[in-house]
Amino acid sequence: MSGLGDWSRPDPQRLIASFPFAVVLVAPDLAIAATNPAAEQLLGQSARRMLGKRVDTQLVFTESHVAARLGDSDAQLFARDSAVRIGGQVRRLDVMLAPVAGHHGWQMLILHEPIGVEALGGERHGGDAAPLRAPEVLAHEIKNPLAGIRGAAQLLARSGDERQRELTTLITDEVDRVTKLIDQMQTLSRRGTVPQTSFNVHEALRRAVAVLSTGGTQMPQVEEEFDPSLPPVLCSPDSLVQVVLNLIGNAREACAEAASPLILVRTRFASGIRLHGVSGEPPLALPIEIRISDNGPGIDPELGDRIFEPFVSGKPHGQGLGLALVQKLVREMNGRITHDRDEAAGLTHFRLHLPVAERQVDTHRTAAA
Repeated sequence: MSGLGDWSRPDPQRLIASFPFAVVLVAPDLAIAATNPAAEQLLGQSARRMLGKRVDTQLVFTESHVAARLGDSDAQLFARDSAVRIGGQVRRLDVMLAPVAGHHGWQMLILHEPIGVEALGGERHGGDAAPLRAPEVLAHEIKNPLAGIRGAAQLLARSGDERQRELTTLITDEVDRVTKLIDQMQTLSRRGTVPQTSFNVHEALRRAVAVLSTGGTQMPQVEEEFDPSLPPVLCSPDSLVQVVLNLIGNAREACAEAASPLILVRTRFASGIRLHGVSGEPPLALPIEIRISDNGPGIDPELGDRIFEPFVSGKPHGQGLGLALVQKLVREMNGRITHDRDEAAGLTHFRLHLPVAERQVDTHRTAAA
């Protein structure tokens, strides 16, 4: 049996060259510094013709929030089904952008045809009945090969020179980062019902504020306007606390740069909001409203209702999983989550509507409001 020392060691550059997705190394001045064969095929040009040209002259991202990340040395982005103009043709591609660890200003751009778009729920804009199946696809198609890449990098590090060890460390660190991201995505894809019980919404809100206030980050002024007469809601207490933690945490980040940062938390009875029944069941009333508002600049209008989709983020360095998880948890509680902007008041509102506890509902109900 041959020992490990008898194996020919793959060159790290060959590993990138073998990658089935288009990979483009972008220099701090946005010049294309390197490409792999898949990128040559996608762009329809040889590497020799592309090297040194600005990447934004070869790839035109029609969505401004994607184009704005190029040149942002700290930006991380995953934009699903994004419109990209290549030559005279517009194509729909999944776009990944990440900084190169240890090399300030350098970025790695990865592009590929969307994987399993139908598996993402059948509706591009996240209909209420759309299951988040993408994590299951990615876990099967990507996570296992990632483990192999990490193992190969570790083998290379054992017998390589110092420069190769730097490269293999970069590979293993990036594999670990992507694996962690996929683990978060798998949380979104988990199915099954969550036990529902009677719970006071004000308890969830005060617990969330208390947790965030002790987290080490400056907490802005929080104004409460609670209706003490509200009955308990039917929900999963842990899920509700997680939802309001995410929403208030997002509000804190959104208004951080305001002259006088402010978060408003309001509860009220809102009649007329209903969840449509399925299989002949009557509609379910959602009369309890939790509104979380902030005086930040608001959400980019181009994102619109896509803000609840996985990998869509209005934050400069966001991964776009927080609000997707919020929407999933809210659906499991037979609730509804929306957002709107009041330009006159300078406030962004997220509204959560839930059923009261007096009416026991089927936790399998998933129809849209």
